[in-house]
Amino acid sequence: MPPSGSERVPVLLDCDPGHDDAIAILLALASPELDLIGVTTVAGNQTLEKTTANAIRVLDFAGRPDVPVAAGAPAPLERELRVAAAVHGESGLDGPDLPPPAREPLPAHAVDFIAERIVRSDRPVTLVPTGPLTNVALLLRRRPGAARQVERVVLMGGALGRGNVTAAAEFNIWADPEAAAAVFSSGLDVTMVGLDVTHRALVLPEHAEALRGSGRVGRLIAELLDFYGRVHLDSGFAGSPVHDALALASVARPELLVTEARRITVLLEPDEERGRTVAEESDDARVKAAVDVDSGAFVELLLSRIPTLG
Repeated sequence: MPPSGSERVPVLLDCDPGHDDAIAILLALASPELDLIGVTTVAGNQTLEKTTANAIRVLDFAGRPDVPVAAGAPAPLERELRVAAAVHGESGLDGPDLPPPAREPLPAHAVDFIAERIVRSDRPVTLVPTGPLTNVALLLRRRPGAARQVERVVLMGGALGRGNVTAAAEFNIWADPEAAAAVFSSGLDVTMVGLDVTHRALVLPEHAEALRGSGRVGRLIAELLDFYGRVHLDSGFAGSPVHDALALASVARPELLVTEARRITVLLEPDEERGRTVAEESDDARVKAAVDVDSGAFVELLLSRIPTLG
């Protein structure tokens, strides 16, 4: 039996859709362990206007216009906005032919929406940021009391080894390193799901084809992967690392990842070291980094759950 409402983990997904963010949204909707109580958006993979529209488009396509969407920060705390159009296209979701959004986001700023949802929830809330950490840093700054009530933060970002936007840095951390530094030093329970595991959990072309024949939502994901997969094939990958979906999946199925306590420092230098996540051994289990992944189980989870939507 699926978990009852009281047993499901309330999740707020803070994202910048983005192909892998879109898949994370859909996997959240398809996971009976999770209760997606809201989606907030941040500028990152594309501008805030586009990422917000994309979040609404994906939710509405999945038949879930009841999931509220609130827009947040249009730019990093201190840096100039740099989007990832080369990876996600001009729309942020190039590939499928999704209709334009049929509703507006909530009038509240994402930070206030997150704070109110945390404070009013009768169950501890897990925050899953899959874009730059600007909104989370602003939550810490503007609504510290609410931030302290977060059960845990499971973020997609960072790397223990090489980056993907530079040799040193992963995109989400590089995009707003000041925000990332604030989150890792906040004292919150933070798990970093970085490139070290996401680059090992690939959705291969044959997996995309299986999804294509599994229903309208599976077909949407396959069309997303047609575009996203070509980008990664050109970069030498055999398949698509759907980074954000893995971070989200680990909340529903913690056994997918092996994590270890780390003290994580974000380098802020305005050079090639910008955004590097330096991880040192630590006795403080409040901050952890994923170091291993059951990639087969993750792909199987995606393949089995997405067909249940629509």
